[in-house]
Amino acid sequence: MLAERFFSKPKKRKYATIPSEKVKQDVPEGIMSKCPNCRTIMYTKELQKNQKVCIHCGYHYQMTAFERVESFIDEGTFEEFDQLLVSKNPLEFPGYLEKLEKDRQKTNMNEAVMTGKGKINNIDIVLSVMDAHFRMGSMGSVVGEKITRAIEEADKLQVPFIIFTASGGARMQEGIYSLMQMAKTSAALQKFSDHGGLTISIMTHPTTGGVSASFASLGDFNFAEPGALIGFAGRRIIEQTIREELPEDFQTAEFLLKHGQLDEVVHRHDLKETITKILDMHQQVGELQW
Repeated sequence: MLAERFFSKPKKRKYATIPSEKVKQDVPEGIMSKCPNCRTIMYTKELQKNQKVCIHCGYHYQMTAFERVESFIDEGTFEEFDQLLVSKNPLEFPGYLEKLEKDRQKTNMNEAVMTGKGKINNIDIVLSVMDAHFRMGSMGSVVGEKITRAIEEADKLQVPFIIFTASGGARMQEGIYSLMQMAKTSAALQKFSDHGGLTISIMTHPTTGGVSASFASLGDFNFAEPGALIGFAGRRIIEQTIREELPEDFQTAEFLLKHGQLDEVVHRHDLKETITKILDMHQQVGELQW
C-alpha cells in the first residue's frame, strides 16, 4: 500500500481554459439569449421569429417601437408622423440634452414614442407605440405632444386609435411640463370619444407612473400583455405607506385583470387577431334602418 502511494503516477492538474480573442470573435455577440424568467438559453434568431416571446416559458420580452410596428401593422402601410419633433431643455437640467442624444443614437428614434397611421388586416388605424429603450419610455413634453397629435389625426380621419404603452412615468428632467401631458392627452381622448372615436390601449411591460394614470388607462378597451408590470407608485412605497405586505403578483397584468382594471390579458401571438375582431365590430356601416 505504501509503495503504491509513493510510486504511483501523480494526477494531472485540471486547468480552466480561457478562450482566446480570436475564438471570442468567431462567436458573434448576441447570437444567444438567456430568458430572464426561466433562465433558458436559446438562439436569438429563434426568439425574434417568435415575436420575442420565450419559446420555453412564454415570457414576453420588451419590443422596440420598430419591432412592434413590423409585427403588428400590415407590411408597407405604416406612415410615421412628427418624426423630426425633438425635446428641448426648458428647465436647463444638467446633462439632459446629452442623454437625449445618446438615446437617439442607441434607438434610432428622436423620442420615446413613435406615431403614425397604417392598416391592420386592411383596416385603417392611427397608432402610437412607446419604446422603453428611450429614456425608459418616460413621458416628456414631446411624447405628450406626439400622442395628442396622433389622437387628433385619428379624429380627423375618423379611424380607431391604438396605443402601446411602455413607460417609467413622467420625465423628471422636464418637471411640470411632463405632468401637463397627462391632462393634455386625456382631454384629447375625451374629445375623440365624444366624436364617436374608438380607442384601444395595450399596456406592455412596464407601464407605470403618470402614463398609467392617464392615457394608458383611458381606452374603450384596455388590454395588457402577460406578466406586464402596471401601476402608479412603486411597490415598496405602497407597502411603507399602508404598512402591509402586498401579494406576490401585485401590479401584474394578471392581478389587474382579476380586480377589474383590465378587459383582458392577451398573448402577443393573439394580439393582432384580437384587435382585428374588435375593429371589425366597430366598422362604420352606415345608419341603421328601423
